[in-house]
Amino acid sequence: MTITDPTDTAGATPPGAPAEKVSKVGDKVFGGLAKGAGILILVTLAAVAIFLIAEAWPTFTNDLSEISGPDTFLGYVGPLIFGTILAAVIALVVATPMAVAVALFISHYAPKRLAQTLGYFVDLLAAIPSVVFGIWGISVLAPILARSVYPWLEDNLGFIPLFAGPASTSGRTMLTAGIVLAVMILPIITAISREVFLQTPRLHEEASLALGATKWEMIRQSVLPYGRSGVISGAMLGLGRALGETMAVAIILSGSIDYFWDLISNQNSNTIAANIALSFPESSGLEVNRLIATGLVLFGITFLVNALARKIASAGFSGADG
Repeated sequence: MTITDPTDTAGATPPGAPAEKVSKVGDKVFGGLAKGAGILILVTLAAVAIFLIAEAWPTFTNDLSEISGPDTFLGYVGPLIFGTILAAVIALVVATPMAVAVALFISHYAPKRLAQTLGYFVDLLAAIPSVVFGIWGISVLAPILARSVYPWLEDNLGFIPLFAGPASTSGRTMLTAGIVLAVMILPIITAISREVFLQTPRLHEEASLALGATKWEMIRQSVLPYGRSGVISGAMLGLGRALGETMAVAIILSGSIDYFWDLISNQNSNTIAANIALSFPESSGLEVNRLIATGLVLFGITFLVNALARKIASAGFSGADG
């Protein structure tokens, strides 16, 4: 039997020899690039904020009575904020349940080959330009809704202010815009929800089934609680896109600077992004500053939505860990 001498220093670094460097050149380069990318994002965000504030400042320091529209900035931007949030909320309410259902079907019900194919087509929706969605909404979806859905809503749910009517005969309504936005944000919410559902620990699912739960009960007890934070994060990301969507809404809506609650009539509040796109080419002077000021408001709303999403997601992960 060979006995190793603990004092044997064979293989050890000889005295006076340079110590081996733990950090490699590649690690330093990659770390520097990652740090630079993070700093670049912050610098870009700060530059955009500074530009918006500088260009919007004349709106708050000059008399707006000399240009068309309301005399005050709040009177001008208020209906636009209302229309932006209303369209985004409609899209979120329509898209989120459908996205969760599609994600559950792909992750837990569909055969593997069908799940891969369906997932591919859902992801493909995200690559379609928004102008195409807008054309599809005004050419295909709007006439269908105007012929069958809107008259029914007015006749049966007209006592609700949202569907009081008169029903639009062209389909250019806030509800049409909201449904188109829902189709646009569906891939984002579906993709994130699907990946989170697939990460559910297998032992949790098997334990639930072993205790006699049906497949739906297992999903309700194990999969949905585990993926709650991911679904919320995906919904908030979809909401962020819906808030800033421009061309699809601009093509569908005939918006105006006023408050309108009715979702099925031709009178609609415009959104901030669509109003900027439609009004900017013909604007000049203080009108341009006012439009940029509305963009600053949209920038702030989007920032708050993203911050809220991170907070909700963090709270969801903490609850899952508990």
